[in-house]
Amino acid sequence: MLLDDRLATVLRSGAAGERAARTQYRQLLDLLGTMPPGANGPLVTAAYARLAEISDQLPAADQSRILREPWLRLRNPRLLAYLAEGDPQAAAAAMATARLEEEQWVELIPELPVTARGFLRHRRDLPGKARALLARLGVRDLVLPYPDGPAVLEAEPAQRAPAPTTAAPAAEAHASSAESNGEGISALVRRIEAFQQARRSAPAALDPRLPLGDGAPDPAREHGTSCDIAIDVTGRIGWATPGFAPLLVGLELAAAEVLDSASRAAMRRHQPVRSGKVRLEGVAAIAGEWIIDAAPSFGPTGSFTGYDARLRRSFGGPVRSVASGPADRMRQVLHELRTPVNAIQGFAEIIQQQLFGPAPNTYRALSAAVGVDSARLLAGFDEIDRVVRLESGEAELSENGCNLRLAIERTLKRLEGVTRPRGARMRLLVSGEGFAVRLGEDDGAVLGWRILATLAGSLAPGEVIELTLSGSREWVTLTMDLPVGLAADDPFGAAAPAQAPAVTAGMFGSGFTLRLARAEAIAAGGSLTVEDDTLVLSLPALTGSAAGHSGGAVSTA
Repeated sequence: MLLDDRLATVLRSGAAGERAARTQYRQLLDLLGTMPPGANGPLVTAAYARLAEISDQLPAADQSRILREPWLRLRNPRLLAYLAEGDPQAAAAAMATARLEEEQWVELIPELPVTARGFLRHRRDLPGKARALLARLGVRDLVLPYPDGPAVLEAEPAQRAPAPTTAAPAAEAHASSAESNGEGISALVRRIEAFQQARRSAPAALDPRLPLGDGAPDPAREHGTSCDIAIDVTGRIGWATPGFAPLLVGLELAAAEVLDSASRAAMRRHQPVRSGKVRLEGVAAIAGEWIIDAAPSFGPTGSFTGYDARLRRSFGGPVRSVASGPADRMRQVLHELRTPVNAIQGFAEIIQQQLFGPAPNTYRALSAAVGVDSARLLAGFDEIDRVVRLESGEAELSENGCNLRLAIERTLKRLEGVTRPRGARMRLLVSGEGFAVRLGEDDGAVLGWRILATLAGSLAPGEVIELTLSGSREWVTLTMDLPVGLAADDPFGAAAPAQAPAVTAGMFGSGFTLRLARAEAIAAGGSLTVEDDTLVLSLPALTGSAAGHSGGAVSTA
């Protein structure tokens, strides 16, 4: 959606004039160059068509200069194959600046024109398999004979850049068999001409083929309803069944928006995963709901090496459309916002750390500030994503259990440094025995911090409020007096203050933070409500009582 929206924006703008054409040429190269190889659709087709129009307008020298700019990202084999068919000067620049993975080079090189291969041979940074493949193809780069010449095919030396020809890459495997069968060079020339004409008329084709009568592969056979994967120690997919590998390898499967919370907890403990829920976004071949079964693997010394797993469709019906509800649309908006912020943060870190060379200290200080602001924005996006997922029921909290009293006391201790200089206090009164709640330790600590930090940031100088924690077999309840700054209005509707408070649990103000805490409490089976100027948190207790604690009062000085 991000690429499609950007493409739509670029295509809506005009390219009248040479300057506008150069700008749009850069934009199209950047968007198409970073697009997944399998991406397709009307906007993508229109983008390639617009790129062809602009290429006819711009001089070859301008195209080459743009293609050699250091910021340009040519990571799409499809775009590289398209540029290789264009002007030799632009094709040489594209071959010099493209950055593909080793397997992508191996798949692309046999399909490149002989001229483009010649440009590639001048590169010294190609992966080993790509260099070996070029070396093998160097003695098989075929050129057509002159009309009056002998009906033989000459080998082009690998050390010399080959001259432009009309030989198509896919025809190499058929040349010798064509001669032996008496088909002759004339038939081969006709097929090559037909192939080139088809490529010119449909430059966006993903699978160009010679008209040799063998037909195209059936796309339905390329993907199925299950696949095997290998997950590394970081939670990323490092290997997948060949048909799914281009779509899945590199995906962070252990991310919160992909894998359900119970399965993530099992992976953190290196335990088997049974019938976990996986939700993938992307092309139709992988988009939708999946079920995962995974077994941990260990090395000879007993060290954890990852998971061997199988993904299978959770149902046999058609794949559910991505972005089918408000939560999906909100996540897409957040994805579009995260992308430029991530880029800004990355460039700021490059300057601050002087990765590309020395930078003045003034610029380093500014870039450090930009990096901090970017991190705050990304944290805010995470908060929005979390509240949307919780309110829509698409996220689950861990139920491993935690002692709410300990979590509250630790949080109050951390907040002493903020409240004490202002003479403010939050005093905790405890009654009852059982304080274990159905919430994971991490989720319990975060929930306590959101609520208590919001209250601490709203305390006036010298203000003292009381917190009462009571426990029983069924519920654990925390009742909190609202500070004067929050008691006047609806705490859940409070807007972000013009001036940041001394401490805050979120960048969008106390109202949003409390709404997020309420969503977390509801997801844990409890509630967060306002009753007569008091804020009441109720969470279901775990079966059985935690260790007994004597009642008393804990005060933050």
